Amino acid sequence: MITTAPLDGPAVNKAGSPRLLIVEDHPLFRAALIGVIGAEFPEAEVLQATSIDGALDIVAARDGLDLILLDLSMPGTTGLLGAYRVRAAAPRSALVIVSAHDDSRIIGSAIALGISGYIPKSTPKSELARLLRNILEGGISLPTRFRDAAAARKGQADTRELIQRLGQLTSQQLRVLDMICRGLQNKHIAYELDISVTTVKVHVSEILRKLDVRSRTEAIIALSQLDFGKHDHAPTTPARGDDS
Repeated sequence: MITTAPLDGPAVNKAGSPRLLIVEDHPLFRAALIGVIGAEFPEAEVLQATSIDGALDIVAARDGLDLILLDLSMPGTTGLLGAYRVRAAAPRSALVIVSAHDDSRIIGSAIALGISGYIPKSTPKSELARLLRNILEGGISLPTRFRDAAAARKGQADTRELIQRLGQLTSQQLRVLDMICRGLQNKHIAYELDISVTTVKVHVSEILRKLDVRSRTEAIIALSQLDFGKHDHAPTTPARGDDS
């Protein structure tokens, strides 16, 4: 069951048609979301991305996104780090996590990011339409049991300090950090970003300094707080800081 509540401040939706971004790599669920939005908001502009980097490209190119619907299980990112990157790039847009995951720690950490909603993928279409309208009108929608649950508060407390440290990173450093957590070596990161290995090493050094960790492996462990409290996405071989 989902419950809704008003937020302080003005409504998210401005005069005119809403502009929404769907960040979802599964074509069937993406089509289902588009169908719900089209039926409830026939004048809405719906943009689509199938990766975090694609979503960030759209955010950079388009002003005035009212609502971003984001699946947690996206390629090219780990856990909630992708959601954090989108949140940092679009702080004025309502961010809603739409996920198959239903875990207290995940939702608690997501709340700490300042999301406007956490909606299970199993939500019926009619209920989903109502929740989206509430969020566009300035509300917040969370599973009922997490509104004031101790588990949610603990997730927020555990994540808050890490989020403050992540706030010191540039967008490029966040992208490099995401690649580190995926187990990519410096030479692979350099290739993906079309920059030199030396530049990657500079980014890595700054990332470690700002996160107050001594190695890439410690950074991955620290980021596990945004990765569902697990190490599922840690590299299978030790991550080294001096690879080339």
